[in-house]
Amino acid sequence: MEVPEVLEQTAKCMQEIRYWTWSEVLLGLQQCQELETSSDTDSLAAKLMNVLVEKLCLAIELSVSSAASACSPSPDSSLFRFSCDSKSIESFKNGSSRIPWWFDEVLVLRPGLVATFLKLMIARKHDNLTISRFLFYYQKVKFCSASCNEKIEILETTIDTLYVLDQSCVPYKNLFGVLRLARGLNISKSVMNKLELMIGHQLDQATLDSLLVPSPLKSSHLYHVNLVIRFAKAFLNEANRGSQLKKVARLIDQYIAEVAPDPCLKPSKFLSLLTLIPDTARESHEDIYRAVDMYLEAHAGLTNGEKLKLIRTLSYEKLSAESRAHISRNTKLQAIETPDVQHHHKQLILQVEKVEISRDNENLKEHIERIQWRIMELERACLKMQNQMEVIKKISKSTSRGSNRSLPKLCS
Repeated sequence: MEVPEVLEQTAKCMQEIRYWTWSEVLLGLQQCQELETSSDTDSLAAKLMNVLVEKLCLAIELSVSSAASACSPSPDSSLFRFSCDSKSIESFKNGSSRIPWWFDEVLVLRPGLVATFLKLMIARKHDNLTISRFLFYYQKVKFCSASCNEKIEILETTIDTLYVLDQSCVPYKNLFGVLRLARGLNISKSVMNKLELMIGHQLDQATLDSLLVPSPLKSSHLYHVNLVIRFAKAFLNEANRGSQLKKVARLIDQYIAEVAPDPCLKPSKFLSLLTLIPDTARESHEDIYRAVDMYLEAHAGLTNGEKLKLIRTLSYEKLSAESRAHISRNTKLQAIETPDVQHHHKQLILQVEKVEISRDNENLKEHIERIQWRIMELERACLKMQNQMEVIKKISKSTSRGSNRSLPKLCS
């Protein structure tokens, strides 16, 4: 057979791909995976992938329309026949399946082709929640039997695709599951940054347990503090979100209290945690004062300057009366010996007393204002009564004069 004839038959075959069944297209993609990478192989795989996605989207449209009409599409329908083979039809018609029928069928594809498949699905505006579910399902099923390099490829494909989805469709707990798997592998830094950003943007949904990630092997401290700092910065880089920011502030304060007793946690890192959240997001400093107190207890060897930096993060107006009293007799603060720090400690106590006096003065001022207002009310009442008395006197005088003129003279 001459070359032109071969080319003509190849072109004809390529045109007929769109009429292949679902299984035939999927099998063709599997065979492309086994071939060496080349421009011809990539071109064929791209054509097959386009056809696969077309058939899947058509099948999904048919499922929606059949559900609306309360009847199943006929397997003899030409549209449905070109969309799926008999195996797919059975799984598609099985309404009891908890996952879409195509999840298991696409598992035969390797991560590279899965990434291409999902990009086409996203471009066709397919449901982001379904794509998210498939990614976690694919990762879970394929991960156990995969080699180290394959695991890296699976996770990087998962993270890259999740990053472009609507983040409300990406379950927060699942992201932490991916993080746990990724920490033990050599995932690229850019991909890990995407994962951390996704987690950080939804930090208001996190729990304390999820943030207590063990530190890397080479680190001496117990928990991965730098990771939590990056999460918080990713959240704070978003627009200020009111109640969500306060929720994150409470979460970070709980985290600070949890890591404070770690004897290997450096003062600079602890200070970074204390100053991470804007002070306006904290309604109280009770939790961070207790955390500072625990940290000073576990780090007796701190320099006076280091202690002073930690103390200066506290706002005494946001402490309870009990905590303010505790500060004045806190031996960990009284043990600071340099004149500068002793002076600052005295200033702290004076500031506490000043706050108390200020609050007493405010109460007294309010009481005086209430008395002044009452006096003004009494003065107005007295003035009104005086005016009424004047009117009564005038009426009484005029009445007595008229009476005298009308009486008859008894004697001449």
